[in-house]
Amino acid sequence: MRTKSALPPNKSGRRRGYAAAALALSGLLTLTACGSNSSTTTSSSDAPSGGGANGTVGVILPETATSARWESFDKPLLRKALNEAGFDADVQNAQGDVQKFTTLADGMIAKGVKVLIIAAINGEVGSAVAAKANKAGIPTIDYDRLNLGGSSDYYVSFDNVKIGELQGQGLATALKDKPGAQVVEIEGAPTDNNATLFHQGQQKALQPLYDSGALKLVRSQPIDDWNNQKGGTTFEQILTGNSGKVDGVVAANDGLAGAVITVLKKNGLNGKVPVTGQDATVDGLKAVLRGDQYMTVFKPIKDEAENAAKLAVALAKGDKAAADALAVGVSQDPKGKRDVKSVLLQPQSITKAEVKQVVDSGFVKASDVCSGDVKSACAALGIA
Repeated sequence: MRTKSALPPNKSGRRRGYAAAALALSGLLTLTACGSNSSTTTSSSDAPSGGGANGTVGVILPETATSARWESFDKPLLRKALNEAGFDADVQNAQGDVQKFTTLADGMIAKGVKVLIIAAINGEVGSAVAAKANKAGIPTIDYDRLNLGGSSDYYVSFDNVKIGELQGQGLATALKDKPGAQVVEIEGAPTDNNATLFHQGQQKALQPLYDSGALKLVRSQPIDDWNNQKGGTTFEQILTGNSGKVDGVVAANDGLAGAVITVLKKNGLNGKVPVTGQDATVDGLKAVLRGDQYMTVFKPIKDEAENAAKLAVALAKGDKAAADALAVGVSQDPKGKRDVKSVLLQPQSITKAEVKQVVDSGFVKASDVCSGDVKSACAALGIA
């Protein structure tokens, strides 16, 4: 588990820091890795959707401050999928407020929703809400992040270790001709289990290179709350402390990547230093097209929302066999010492040559991605 630390980049020190953090923070699970970038989907009303002859499914989303995805993608996609299955969808956003998250959950439980889908602000509130819902006989689904120590029987997300592995592989490829290249890791929130999994995946690709000396780790630093401003400030401090030297940056998502790139621009290093990302946001894809960001990771949120809706429908109908047939993966909850039945979707690495695939999927609009200074890059790649 990641923790905020000023440890030097030696391997034993880093491992001791992660071990200590695992004991202190394993009960928490916060914001998923998403960038605070613009999006192109119109958010639906906060009012519950109508026409649900089969009852209501409740959904609580975490926030909007660090990511546009929750309101612009997850909310309308979940509503659409649930409505098409004949269910009302009460989709609310807690706006980063733990008390509001709890209040929303209490209201949905009192109303008697058939199923509760939880994208929790942190693991403590997520686990507490799941316990209340289960006591009321309402099945719960952990959405996008697993609530460690919780009681939800099902979990829908992407293969988060694989996401980190794609990031690590991307940076390793970008630096393959620079032996001894100096790397900085700007990671997600230390209280976010997803951030821990991203780091695990990154190290699958990068730790052997650190051990062999092919790459040199300058510092690995998690950023509280996935805060982009903090990420940029922290990276600038690390860069200054390393005499302005950096050859590559692992940024855990597009928002943090953008903050890093801003600092690189101030120092005349953008486009020269490969930076990773995640979420395939409009801003992230533009940065990839400019050459300021080496890669991002595309996670089709439509697939995640639709699978969560299918799972909720099966549980609402009391069809456990159908739910189990969907959740064929397994995720470990080390705090709860349990295995959680999971739907784990596959992410995709996106470099400049693959940006067209994201646009063609309908995830983002060409008109949004290909505006301004990247028009010529889009034309060269056949993105219309």
